[in-house]
Amino acid sequence: MKILKFGGTSVANANNIKQVTEIVSNGKDTETIVVVSALGGITDLLLNALERASHGDLDYEKILMLIEERHLDTVKELFPIKEQSGILSHIKSNLNELETLVQGAYLIGEHTPRLSDKVVSYGELLSSFIISEYFKSYGLDAGCKNGRELIITDGNFGNANVDFQWTNTTCSDFFKTPKNTITVVPGFVSSSKQGHSTTLGRGGSDYTAAILAAATNASALEIWTDVSGMYTANPKLVKQARCVSKISYEEAMELSHFGAKVLYPPTIQPVLNKEIPIWIKNTFTPGDKGTLITSNGHGTDKTVRGISHVDGITLLSLEGPGMVGIPGISKRFFETLSQQGISVVLITQASSEHSICVGISEEDAIRAEESVNEAFEYEISSKRIRPIVVETELSIIALVGDHMKSHQGLSGKMFSTLGRNNVNIRAIAQGASERNISAVIQSGDIKKALNALHEEFFEENIKQLNLFVMGVGNVGSRLLAQIHQQSKYLKEELKLNIRVIGLSNSKKMAFNEEGIPLDHWNETLANGLEANGQSFMEMVRKLNYRNSIFVDNTASEMVSDGYANYLSNSIAVVTCNKIACSSTFENYQNLKRLSKQYSAPFLFETNVGAGLPIIDTLKHLMASGDRVHKIQAVLSGSLNFVFNNFNDGTTFHDVVREAQEKGYTEPDPTIDLSGVDVMRKILILARESGYQMDIDEIENDAFLPKESLEAKDSATFYASLKKFENDFQKRYSAASKKKCRLKYVAQFEHGKAKVGLQEIPEGHDFYNLKGSDNIVLFHTDRYAEQPLIVKGAGAGADVTASGIFADIIRIGNF
Repeated sequence: MKILKFGGTSVANANNIKQVTEIVSNGKDTETIVVVSALGGITDLLLNALERASHGDLDYEKILMLIEERHLDTVKELFPIKEQSGILSHIKSNLNELETLVQGAYLIGEHTPRLSDKVVSYGELLSSFIISEYFKSYGLDAGCKNGRELIITDGNFGNANVDFQWTNTTCSDFFKTPKNTITVVPGFVSSSKQGHSTTLGRGGSDYTAAILAAATNASALEIWTDVSGMYTANPKLVKQARCVSKISYEEAMELSHFGAKVLYPPTIQPVLNKEIPIWIKNTFTPGDKGTLITSNGHGTDKTVRGISHVDGITLLSLEGPGMVGIPGISKRFFETLSQQGISVVLITQASSEHSICVGISEEDAIRAEESVNEAFEYEISSKRIRPIVVETELSIIALVGDHMKSHQGLSGKMFSTLGRNNVNIRAIAQGASERNISAVIQSGDIKKALNALHEEFFEENIKQLNLFVMGVGNVGSRLLAQIHQQSKYLKEELKLNIRVIGLSNSKKMAFNEEGIPLDHWNETLANGLEANGQSFMEMVRKLNYRNSIFVDNTASEMVSDGYANYLSNSIAVVTCNKIACSSTFENYQNLKRLSKQYSAPFLFETNVGAGLPIIDTLKHLMASGDRVHKIQAVLSGSLNFVFNNFNDGTTFHDVVREAQEKGYTEPDPTIDLSGVDVMRKILILARESGYQMDIDEIENDAFLPKESLEAKDSATFYASLKKFENDFQKRYSAASKKKCRLKYVAQFEHGKAKVGLQEIPEGHDFYNLKGSDNIVLFHTDRYAEQPLIVKGAGAGADVTASGIFADIIRIGNF
């Protein structure tokens, strides 16, 4: 004997019923019980009609008409016209009975749980009749048996308790010599010993199938649904979730209790003792392997078998000094909840006995609060116990696995993963078996938490980074091209999957939760929304992705002002924008503090030397205990390019213009030529060396005339360069006569910094610096006689983009 159960989506319409028939016909020679749910959505319609009727709302009639149409249309699609008459007559007779019952609720203005069970049972009764008749028309030896005649319960309407002694007897008697090879049984429905209709609770069709499997000692129970088994996580929330091929009864119970919708929690119990295997299969792709649930389902697979969750949780916390050492407090607390019919999902208690915390369904919150405060009214009034604390909009997330107890560090790994992603844990529960580790978190964090944990425990160390990129000009566009080019290498060699979720320039912004296609990102952006920095940040926070990184490719102070908000939401920041790190020391220090506090990396390697590892080298020196005494550097690739190419055969104006066209200067070239950009860079190096300094403390020996520095726009600026060409030529001639070269040098020594144009003699480390190269000399305790030198290309969109890319990869490797 085999038991096959088909859920509401599997029998939602005529096409699906035909698919079910194909599956059943494959085992037509084996004695089979087919348990079916109501047509998809019918149970909700029945409850809605009854609820409306009991409140005097005549719209219940429209709902009943819709229910009738669904069933009649299904029959007309399944059967030839000549076979429809008897079937339609039977259905209309049942629908007339249903209408009478619902009309009664309308007339008296209320409905009872008993009436509700009677009404809602029509969904399964009608579907089982239609399906059994179609099986016959298909040529199968099939019949229908009313589940109310097989499963006997108590009178707890809405969620009846099965009397297994009676039920096993009635089932075994009937199926000793079944009339047909295939027997169709309506799921969910049952009857009390007094003969009243009862139901087994929502999802009870699975339970019906399990009860019948145990009563008949079936060889297997197959649950056919719309997914291909039990998954490592909810595939609707975790795209990388995969089907678990084998799992134990206990693991399946834990996962189904904590939200795995493919299985009704009580289903396991009847088959557990008889060790009847359960298959979870997909009606719509029957060739998929599915999930096998057995007594020994673990095999050699992973320790953690699945991650599940329950939404709509409320935490109740009872606490106060009057609880310590007083027997009976817990008993009274749980007794009060039990008397109100409130089920407790999760329990945790401090060892000090100062507090008890329980998780319940959100719909029971108000009733629980009132009843508990009433039960402890005396203790609350005498301030021995505080009024119950109620926290809503919470969810439970749980790791499940049979052998987690024998593996050290799983709890720590779970909680550290959540912490890194700024998921705040409100309560923790773990049984001694350590088959389940549960945490209560904000409902808004569920998707991020599930994906972060799934990545940690199931995705073979492939880490997904979610980028939100601000600025897609020279540097930003090069960065996107580099990410696109290297995506395959990153996945295969570094186990990193980098997705760009959001993009923005000064005019447009666009988001794609699946990742913006980088081969035509510009089209996506062009069709995006109007750009707004605040809205961009709010969307990043709303999406709430794990491993989120905000990438700033701009030179905007307004954009840099938002770093604190990103960091305080555990969103990493990677930037080539120097403004934040060269702002007030207080702001710089605050950003560093937020980065540590919220475990959100704040990386700005490209602030100095574009893609050169200058800041990284300095950090390693400091971390290893070295001390910096002096820094000498040429830090402006643009200025170095300008003075390497300016001579008596060129004009200063033309060389500066060329530097800007090549992307070496900032969008406003006065920032470079005024020395402000170099001041910011030496300031950042001084701060990273452990010194407290602000930019107004740096001496700037400017070489540009005042008129050039105060130019209001680009045209005026370039006109001034032409005007003072003779001055620039004199500066060049003076250096040339001394066989020196002009370099714009930054220096930090004895806690003081200065920048300015210097004449560099032959033999100096700076003399042969070519093109737009940068060079930094670190004089430290360990590099006292010969400085540590970092030298290379220090400007240009490609090298700057590669530096930003390197910072992103660093975060991926944290």
